[in-house]
Amino acid sequence: MTIAGHRHQRVAGEIREEITAMLAGELKDPRLAAAFATITEVRMSPDLKQARIYVSVMGSEKEQKDTIQALTAAAGFIRHELSERLQFRRAPELMFVLDRSEEYGRHIDELLRRAKSPG
Repeated sequence: MTIAGHRHQRVAGEIREEITAMLAGELKDPRLAAAFATITEVRMSPDLKQARIYVSVMGSEKEQKDTIQALTAAAGFIRHELSERLQFRRAPELMFVLDRSEEYGRHIDELLRRAKSPG
């Protein structure tokens, strides 16, 4: 595949870095301060019009829900900032999704530990 064929992956990486920087201190919503949020992955559509942003949140179920709501509420601001910082003509539509893969991994590890232990 050509370099142009991987453009959506490069753009996804840049978006991940910029949103991570915004989470570090630029977004002032108190719901974001309550839990520790990390951008784990950004998946772009090949036409670069949509970005699905996976967010891992360390905290209770309520804190996870509040964090996703806060990011969704700030999507317009984040989009505007992305268009300026990355010089997009049109920033992609952002969709924030709670990433539960770490929780799932811990659950699988626990099941394997139980299966290995005698008795």
